[in-house]
Amino acid sequence: MKFPRPSQEDDVSINLVSLIDVLFILIIFFMVSTTFVQERKLSVELPKAMGEESGKTTAASIEVIVGRDGDYAVNNKTLAARDAKTLERAVLEQSGGDTTLPFIIAADAAAPYQAVVTVMDVAGQLGFTHLRLPANEPGTEAAPEIAPAPK
Repeated sequence: MKFPRPSQEDDVSINLVSLIDVLFILIIFFMVSTTFVQERKLSVELPKAMGEESGKTTAASIEVIVGRDGDYAVNNKTLAARDAKTLERAVLEQSGGDTTLPFIIAADAAAPYQAVVTVMDVAGQLGFTHLRLPANEPGTEAAPEIAPAPK
């Protein structure tokens, strides 16, 4: 009796469909279970930015300057107090109640963050919607400082 010998060239194949399914499931699992940790120790200089210029500043605008020590100046008029009510009155006086004017917040890099947030809060409470935050390109000179508030 003659038995067929196994040939040396058997068709050996790996089923790739199930392998692809398993890899796809693993990729989805890792994407869903990954947590992104935010670095808290980054050095950030807020007034420097690389990007497009927002355009020319119109003469009819409200510009609030936040100084290094938290002093405010509205359209180059330094305010005597640093509270939100004084800032609100000065902005209303300069705008004449027109909340469609561009509202420019120019803050020093070393200005307290709370002072900038206070300016944004006052702008929001008064109804200003066109906020601008100007920035210097890296390597350019900074804007001149504002005069300190009278004591």
